[in-house]
Formats: sequence, C-alpha cells, structure tokens
Amino acid sequence: MKKLIITLATSIALLSCGSSETEKDAATTSTVSEKKNNHTLVFFDKTQSVNVDDAFVRTKYQSALKALIDQNIQTEGDVFEIYYIHENTAKAKVLSLSARTTKESSEGLNATDLEAAQTNYDMSIGKERRMILDLAVQKMLEKNAGASNLETNISASIPLLSEALNGKKDVKAYYFSDMVESIKNGRDFHKIAPISHDQAQEWAKTDAENYKLYNLTNAQISIILPFSPNSSSKENNPNVSDYWKVYFETLGVSGVKEI
Repeated sequence: MKKLIITLATSIALLSCGSSETEKDAATTSTVSEKKNNHTLVFFDKTQSVNVDDAFVRTKYQSALKALIDQNIQTEGDVFEIYYIHENTAKAKVLSLSARTTKESSEGLNATDLEAAQTNYDMSIGKERRMILDLAVQKMLEKNAGASNLETNISASIPLLSEALNGKKDVKAYYFSDMVESIKNGRDFHKIAPISHDQAQEWAKTDAENYKLYNLTNAQISIILPFSPNSSSKENNPNVSDYWKVYFETLGVSGVKEI
C-alpha cells in the first residue's frame, strides 16, 4: 500500500510538472504571436507653403526619413506607405510596400553561425532600407503644379490612420508639413490662425468632433516641421502646433512628438 501511495504521488508530481511546462510553452507562444509588425504612414505636404528645394528643409527631411525607416523597417511584413497632403489627401497614396527581409532564428546556432546569420540579416535589411529611402526621397522631391496644391487637408488623414490601426499593426504616422490646415469649406490657418493656446485648444476640440467616430488610440504621431530652430513665431506659429497636439489627443493619441 505504501508503495502504491509513493507511485501515485510521483505520477501526480510528473503530471503537475508537465502541466507547468505546457503552460510555460503556451505563454511563450502567446508572447511570440503578439509581436506586431510596424505600419508606417508618411505624409508629405505638397502644397505651396512647403518648399523642399530649400537646403535646410531638404536636409532635415532626408535625415528624418532615414531615421524613421531604419527604426520601423525591421522584418518581413513591416508596411511602409506614403501619402501626399493636398486638396485630396485621402486619395493621395503614392507608395505602398511591405518589407521582405526575415531574420533567422538564433535557436540552436553556435557562435559562428549566429554571427553569420546576423551579418546576412544586416546586409539584407540594409539593402531594403536603402531602396525604400531612395523611393521616399523621390516622392518627397516631386512637384505638385496642379490645382490640388491650393488646399491643405491634413484632417483627411484621420480615417487613414484609423484604417491602419484596424490592421492590428503598430501604427506610426509622420507628417512632413508646416501643419497649416487650409480648406475652402473648413479651417483655414492662412486666413485666421489661433492667437493663443486656449483658442487653439478650443478650436481643436471642436474640430475633432467631426472625426469622433475614429479612435486613434495606440497610434504614434510625429510632426516634422520645415522650420529652423531660430525661425520666428510669425513663421512657425506655436499655436498651430498646440492645435494639432490637442486635436490628436482628443482622438485618443497619447502624445504627439514634434521634430
């Protein structure tokens, strides 16, 4: 009888151990499956108020492009898209591609094989990033001589961000713009810009109501302004920046980064 009790106890312990290992494996698998691809949206302002032929603007924009591509293009399935900001922003997608580079699993590799795998990955991802950067710079430098350059519809990008978030990817949006909204039948900062933070906040909350059905929670937004650090407040109106920060935050964005 004593032997039977010992056998049963041993069996229970083994079953418990097996259950623990199974749970651990399941947790590991779950963690891996939760890893999301990046979805990067770049918005280039193609209206009259942004001049990429200016040496400072071009250098700043190219540097920012390289940095965001290096950061967000990491592995197969990462998405990179470019839209133009103008009168018809919502229909202005000019580039869309997915990364193809995969990174070999390091499991079971010795030090030599691990180093070789890393070298192969670095070469492949570096080549892909350079290709994407070249295409992005081409799109950045393209001119817009059409009538669409007379309006700047930044708010039309909101549904695009919301749609990207539905794709279950980590969504990051980069606005290469002076952020001067200018719509014939809407807000026009060229004609009337906010004169204080309080007014910018009030306008932003009111205008964001037009897109209250679009939840941008979890989206990360960066604004790359075409202004030098010593530009005047007349040129780089801080109240316009405040407007967009409050606008995006009202729609669920936790914070807006300004570069």
